[in-house]
Amino acid sequence: MKLIRFGDSGKEKPGFITHDGKRKDISAFGKDYTETFFATDGLNRLRTWLEQNGKDAPIVSDAIRLGPPIARPSKIICIGLNYSDHAKESNMPVPPEPVIFFKSSSALVGPNDDLILPKNSMKVDWEVELAVVIGAKATYVAREKAMDYIAGYALHNDYSERHFQLERSGQWVKGKSCDTFGPLGPFLVTKDEITEVKNMRLWLKVNGEMKQDGNTRNFIWDVSFLVSYISQFMSLLPGDVISTGTPAGVGLGFNPPQYLKPGDVVELGIDGLGSSRQHVKSYEQMR
Repeated sequence: MKLIRFGDSGKEKPGFITHDGKRKDISAFGKDYTETFFATDGLNRLRTWLEQNGKDAPIVSDAIRLGPPIARPSKIICIGLNYSDHAKESNMPVPPEPVIFFKSSSALVGPNDDLILPKNSMKVDWEVELAVVIGAKATYVAREKAMDYIAGYALHNDYSERHFQLERSGQWVKGKSCDTFGPLGPFLVTKDEITEVKNMRLWLKVNGEMKQDGNTRNFIWDVSFLVSYISQFMSLLPGDVISTGTPAGVGLGFNPPQYLKPGDVVELGIDGLGSSRQHVKSYEQMR
């Protein structure tokens, strides 16, 4: 299944995409894609409902905004330096264990919403990433069981303000959590539709120029390892997001570095997970 949420920000309704690409409204199902939905076997209940009611669900116009495909999760956990080529371009050694940091859930926006450069920002960067959505509470999970705890996958752009992140002391979260820094989607693809998560192309363009062109086969730590590893330190709750890291080609890695400015257009995609586009605007433009 491909799950969507659509409508104005903060008022999104749940939907799905049919096999022939139509968007449909499943508000009659009665549940949004929340922690409770995933925790109560929502995916299987939805499959049953769609078998009986899907053909009669109302069509949603392609002109209507898409929101993030899940309601605000309890946490967004990000993995740093999970591609060796990205570690190299960042002048950082490959770490002995995964680098874990958080992105505030208030950064989450729809896949095609504007990117707003934060007040006093200097170095806003792009990062195309594979996002994993957790489907069941995971605590001390063995690696061989880890995939059982996954609901599905989505496209994520882990925007980063490098000055906030790297030059203003403290933890990375400051440079990761600004409003609009977490466009997710266009849809959540359930794991049964992704046959090979270890071989998915990721790409990102700025103003039509290819900047990132990588593949998940170059992970340092794969998805099953990450779910198991993180669950040793915290419980992963249904609906939580793990953003698995970015390949080479971020703005920080160029010589000289390249950062986003108002008027830029960022496009990105992952095999099987669709594509998204963000127009870059300044904080001052939105006041």
